[in-house]
Amino acid sequence: MNQTTKPLPGPTATSPSTSLLQNLRQELAAHPPFSQMAPEHVDRFITRSRQAYFAPGETVLAPEMGAVEHLYFVRKGGVTGKQGLADTAGGFDYEAGDLFPVGAALGRHPVTATYTAEDDTFCLLLPAGEMHELAASSAAFGDFLNHRVAKLLDLSRRAVQANYASQTLAEQSLEASLGTLPRRAPASVPPTAPLLQALTLMHERRIGSVLVTGADGGALGILTRHDVLGRVTLPQRPLSTPISEVMTSPIFTLTTQQTAQDAALLMSRRGVRHVPIVEGGRIVSIVSERDLFALQRLSLKQVSTSIRAARDLETLRAQAGSIHRFARNLLGQGVHARQLTELISHLNDVLAAQLVEQVATRRGVDLRRACWLAFGSEGRGEQTISTDQDNGLVFESDDAERDRPAWLAFAREVNEGLDFCGYPLCKGNVMASNPQCCLTPAEWASRFESWMEHGAPEDLLSASIYFDLRGVAGNEALAGPLRTLITRGASSLPRFMKQLALNALTRRPPLNWRGALDTREEDGRHLIDLKLQGTAIFVDAARLYALAHGIPETATRARLEGFARHTGIEPQEAQAWVTAFEFLQSLRLQVQLTQDAASGAVAAAEDANLIDVDTLNDIDRRMLKEAMHVARRLQQRIELDYQR
Repeated sequence: MNQTTKPLPGPTATSPSTSLLQNLRQELAAHPPFSQMAPEHVDRFITRSRQAYFAPGETVLAPEMGAVEHLYFVRKGGVTGKQGLADTAGGFDYEAGDLFPVGAALGRHPVTATYTAEDDTFCLLLPAGEMHELAASSAAFGDFLNHRVAKLLDLSRRAVQANYASQTLAEQSLEASLGTLPRRAPASVPPTAPLLQALTLMHERRIGSVLVTGADGGALGILTRHDVLGRVTLPQRPLSTPISEVMTSPIFTLTTQQTAQDAALLMSRRGVRHVPIVEGGRIVSIVSERDLFALQRLSLKQVSTSIRAARDLETLRAQAGSIHRFARNLLGQGVHARQLTELISHLNDVLAAQLVEQVATRRGVDLRRACWLAFGSEGRGEQTISTDQDNGLVFESDDAERDRPAWLAFAREVNEGLDFCGYPLCKGNVMASNPQCCLTPAEWASRFESWMEHGAPEDLLSASIYFDLRGVAGNEALAGPLRTLITRGASSLPRFMKQLALNALTRRPPLNWRGALDTREEDGRHLIDLKLQGTAIFVDAARLYALAHGIPETATRARLEGFARHTGIEPQEAQAWVTAFEFLQSLRLQVQLTQDAASGAVAAAEDANLIDVDTLNDIDRRMLKEAMHVARRLQQRIELDYQR
């Protein structure tokens, strides 16, 4: 190897000039992890490194060179990796600002690929021993080396949060576990306590609720100020009445390990304002809506309550806009993509259910005999801002052909109403107003069994979103058997699983042979479709492995984590899948919310997931490339599992 090296001033050499050190410090500070490191730690990296030049085509590292002795930082130029493991991975690509090979340097083992300079390339080489010492003294440096993908995602999320800081409306992150919130000893009385005692306690403490607890400290019920009017004052109950006769029971509780997100969703779904927190079976605190959204003008409960209070289509349409504003506010908090898409999906569920009930009332439809089904991203609880309709209807009938026209007319009005509210009609006609999506339980079961046992690959490609079904409104018990049929039946059909695997390989991540991002140019922009070339790869893989192993969850993250637990996959690999998927989801949300704010309307479906790579900051561009490499490795696992 004919590399020209130029040592930088080190501890035993003449101290570097102030100007040289300052220039290098500024150069490194433009890239993670140096941008998070203390100046003295950046200086140490510089002074303990030596500089090396590699001519175009020159080998930088190769397996036959033995254990890696240095960590490389690319100052200028680029390095690609190929051969060996990299051949199956499609190549690696490192550019200015990248550190490599992190794993080999940490483990002091040879690389598995041959790394070659693409251009005139200059690198800083930090000895492995110095790297370990610096990692021990600089937490930012150590964390980055050991958790590089997760660290890049965290840095990306912080950048988003900074950009949306002026719109942040909440004081408490929804990611916080309930055990970390300030604990407030809840006021409680036994079930035999008279109303006078409970109301006096609420008045003296100036609180809005009192818990009813048993001898073991467990929650039996709750009485709130809201309950007093309807259950005590208007019925004129005597104050000697035992509280057990007027309390709300059973009571919904959460554990200290669950999150503020869980509390917010529980309040919204159950229409409650207070949730007791338990630890070891005993109540240790209570959290209220006011606690969660003290500084937030637009809360989850407020949005969902406003949607449920809507009595006409125009009002529902206006409330759909509040979902977008709420999502933008949460993005400003730095809320994770998983939580944000779950919240968006929940609010979309609330709106759809309200519309379904309005139309059912208007048409005299009995929703106890039917269930409105959600497919695709809504079925997975992963909807973004720009989303069309993927829904169906299951109805009970002893004569389907006689009853179907009425159900189709009902479904058509709901579909058109959702379209009016900003949820476009599905171009593929996967909607309840389509006779093929408006079926009895037996007809749905027959359709699923036909797909799984006899369907052609092209049929499954379009049918796969049905396998993420979930009940949204009406008699949701009708959806349960269909979900069970899919979960339990798929794994026993090797042909079906093979076809699902082939479908999961039809979309490929946008990486060229060198492992660099491969964009398409349009009007001077360099574009990537974050959905079709990104998140869809993880969604398809997660669905495949969940069905193969009987995992009942529909959410992509839960499916990937369940698959990893079921098969004993290394936690780091599973975490990389989840991190990459959630980064891509977050990037999609940023694109859509930016377009939404700029135009005042939801972006067209064909534009809603396109990202111009040139507009990304350095961290997001690196993370995007890393996410696509993770997607490619996940597809390679599918190829090994199903194409041997």
